[in-house]
Amino acid sequence: MNLMTTVILITIALSTILATISFWLPQMNPDQEKLSPYECGFDPLGSARLPFSMRFFLVAILFLLFDLEIALLLPLPWGDQLPLPLISFSWATFVLTLLTLGLIYEWMQGGLEWAE
Repeated sequence: MNLMTTVILITIALSTILATISFWLPQMNPDQEKLSPYECGFDPLGSARLPFSMRFFLVAILFLLFDLEIALLLPLPWGDQLPLPLISFSWATFVLTLLTLGLIYEWMQGGLEWAE
């Protein structure tokens, strides 16, 4: 058997075993909360127009922004393998400086405060 056939057979066998175990393993104990259409903590019978905290929204957006920064900087360790690594490091420094200045601005404006 060649390598490709072996890899495909192992992949199919492992997927089948894991799918079979996933049907047997969980305990099915449905209760009123699990059977309700909403599991997010809101009352499903109440109004859908509940007030939403704008502070929470702003902090969530900032979290996503800095999470994106980490995703953009992940390939940076491999940047020293490029013919001109100084270009990638200078762009990374520019991105970090820009985001740090944005964080300082948000901090000075009070955007990171939960309560006033």
